[in-house]
Amino acid sequence: MTVLRHLPASFCLAVILSLAPAKAADLNPVAVAYKLPAQIPWQDNPSNPGVKSAILQGDPSKPGLYVQLVKWLPGNMSRPHFHPNDRFITVISGTWWVGTGETFDPASTVPMPAGTFVTHYGKQIHYDGAKEGETILQIVGEGPATSTPAEKR
Repeated sequence: MTVLRHLPASFCLAVILSLAPAKAADLNPVAVAYKLPAQIPWQDNPSNPGVKSAILQGDPSKPGLYVQLVKWLPGNMSRPHFHPNDRFITVISGTWWVGTGETFDPASTVPMPAGTFVTHYGKQIHYDGAKEGETILQIVGEGPATSTPAEKR
């Protein structure tokens, strides 16, 4: 302690400030673009109230690459359907339940826990959704990302 008494106050202040957390550097927007979770624009799905989505890149309704987040609310599943192009899906959180075929049978779905990577092949029939908890997926695909019903009744 006696050493600190003999140091100039400005030096002591400089040492204390250097130990404080630094202000985050500004990123060059030409090099990096980002959205924090609170800035991601989730939208309700008018045709399925149990699903919300957020477009991160591109436009799924138009030709070209798109990236979107899809949030399945608990207890919601799609009916058998297919898409025209392959879709590459990563389960971000929760458990996503996936089934195949024309007959809707939620009991036969297979759980895909967070971290799982899934490919839905174009023109192949599947159904999916969330059972007990909310599930968030990241989907990457080639638009237009239409969905064609394919349930056998």
